[in-house]
Amino acid sequence: MADALLTAIVLLGSSVQWLTGMGFALVAVPALILLLGPAQGVVLANCAAGAICLVGLAGGWRLVRPRAMVPLCLAAACTVPAGTWMTRQLPQPWLLLAMGGLVTVAVLLVMRGARVATLRGTRGAVFAGAAGGFMNSAAGVGGPPFSLYALNAGWTVREFVPNAMCYGVIVNAFSVASNGVPRLTGTQWVLVIAAMGAGGLIGRGLTSRIPEGRARLLVLSLALMGGVTAVGKGLWGL
Repeated sequence: MADALLTAIVLLGSSVQWLTGMGFALVAVPALILLLGPAQGVVLANCAAGAICLVGLAGGWRLVRPRAMVPLCLAAACTVPAGTWMTRQLPQPWLLLAMGGLVTVAVLLVMRGARVATLRGTRGAVFAGAAGGFMNSAAGVGGPPFSLYALNAGWTVREFVPNAMCYGVIVNAFSVASNGVPRLTGTQWVLVIAAMGAGGLIGRGLTSRIPEGRARLLVLSLALMGGVTAVGKGLWGL
């Protein structure tokens, strides 16, 4: 049953990632930390999201904006160790509270389309990168600060997707280097890889059938539900 749930979670997260350009961690992390525990759930999300972004970047790397990506990624590299340190210091109920809370707040900010002057220009890139690096290594969800930066920078969807993929590759690589790789059995690795491949096919097949706005709302709703559930489990365990 646990392996079946793991496969379903990765399949759903992979489908969402290919459908919207970002969202594996938002959808999968709350469920993964409930299934595998906070530490293993986060590192699996880092590995899977990074691999998906690497494949997705192959077709759009020419649209990457180096002037924005360099400060974003350098700032993220500086805060990844802090996120790793936090996950190793807190007991599991507090980790669930922290991770669920980070996911919930980040999703609500993105849903509101928050516009903040601090998130513009190079200073905004540094701030978003630092927040994203910490959140990615601590809770597996580094995408919302990047999304808010892109929103405030006025990027189009065509510009957002390849840059989000590039950011995902680099930040998840830093996070995996800091947190390590997940401790899965050989069978679980096979199931995870198969689910990622199948999810990619499903997500790409749905791209032309589901309007972007509806897909985005679905992703954020699932993420919000998962974040609130993680908070609830953390409170129950205190």
